[in-house]
Amino acid sequence: MATDRKQQILETLAKMLENPKGEKITTASLAAKLDVSEAALYRHFANKAQMFEGLIEFIEASIFGVINKITTEETDGKKQAQLIVSMLLRFAEKNPGMARVLIGDALVNEDPALQTRINQLTDRIETSLKQCLKIAVAQNGKKILPESDANLMTCYVLGRWQQFVRSGFKRKPTELVQTQLAVFGH
Repeated sequence: MATDRKQQILETLAKMLENPKGEKITTASLAAKLDVSEAALYRHFANKAQMFEGLIEFIEASIFGVINKITTEETDGKKQAQLIVSMLLRFAEKNPGMARVLIGDALVNEDPALQTRINQLTDRIETSLKQCLKIAVAQNGKKILPESDANLMTCYVLGRWQQFVRSGFKRKPTELVQTQLAVFGH
């Protein structure tokens, strides 16, 4: 039961983050949305930072679960990188509240350790892309610069996420993706 309530709290927090106005979420507003007392929230989480920590754990598990699946099932390194980029854009589009967490927008005025954790997540994404591109070089001998290209792809994803959030979720991260991914094809 406690796990269900914990999950419900995280889902409600994620839903509240989907507000395009991006207003600060307080424990009082979260408790009101759940129709419980703030004390009830604190039975499941020590503080709001732990709630965001739970969302970040969900994001990590989701993203890296799919990255592992892509790199296991697809053997072409260049295709792996493109599939990962596409997946990252679709993830944000399907989870606008999580997109706000991914760009740090929802973490302003929260525990700085949360932003550090998101930065580490982004670094892990870039490392995954770099590995894919190293495979592509080994397979094709193409003039790909894995470190540089992985950084460019990561910046592209971050920019698309940023544009999505800043537009109030109107500019979809996946619009034009197929055309734009061709740029990474060299």
